[in-house]
Amino acid sequence: MKRVLVLRPEPGASATVERARLLGLDAAATPLFEIEPVKWNAPDPNGFDGLLLTSANAVRYGGEQLKLLLELKAYAVGEATANSARDSGFDVATSGDYGVDALLSSLPKGLKLLHLCGSDRRQAELRDQEITSVIVYRSRQIDAPDLSFATDCVALIHSPRAGTRLAELVRERCSIEIAAISKAAADAAGSGWASIHVAHRPTDEALLALAARLCNKPEPK
Repeated sequence: MKRVLVLRPEPGASATVERARLLGLDAAATPLFEIEPVKWNAPDPNGFDGLLLTSANAVRYGGEQLKLLLELKAYAVGEATANSARDSGFDVATSGDYGVDALLSSLPKGLKLLHLCGSDRRQAELRDQEITSVIVYRSRQIDAPDLSFATDCVALIHSPRAGTRLAELVRERCSIEIAAISKAAADAAGSGWASIHVAHRPTDEALLALAARLCNKPEPK
């Protein structure tokens, strides 16, 4: 069985490895980035109708300023993000597993949303809401991750930035299969890999289901 290479930052990396092992996969984590908080000041919540959360990291690293925004209903992308928001005291009005564009398309037009986000983010395609972004965390590149066992494996790409970074680091690609959480993440990885596949939904669970299929597929005769 091929090894599954988990490249996302902690604590997400360990959570993905644990899920992978529950599926019977041989998984190992080699994060390419490290998450760290950014100093920020919460704006007046009276100027917004709700809080947009596209990553659990916004809650994990938001710090004490989050308490000033607890009166806002939260709209979360992904169940992990929604759970982190609930654990921090937020009332989660809506959560969705199909990405930020799908979530926004399901919300009323004209909502004023405060988006707590990372320094590296993709702008939503649909802009029927008025979105104000505030950076509360950033991902710092790890200069020399241990990729010595990045061969004959399935590499999980959780973001376009991770795809770009992996492509910068790995030259011998022909034995590595890419399992990407989105088309944008897959495109960022470039070409030359053994194969490239995109999960049917942008969730960790869907990505691991894809990895399981790749790991267990019959060897060519």
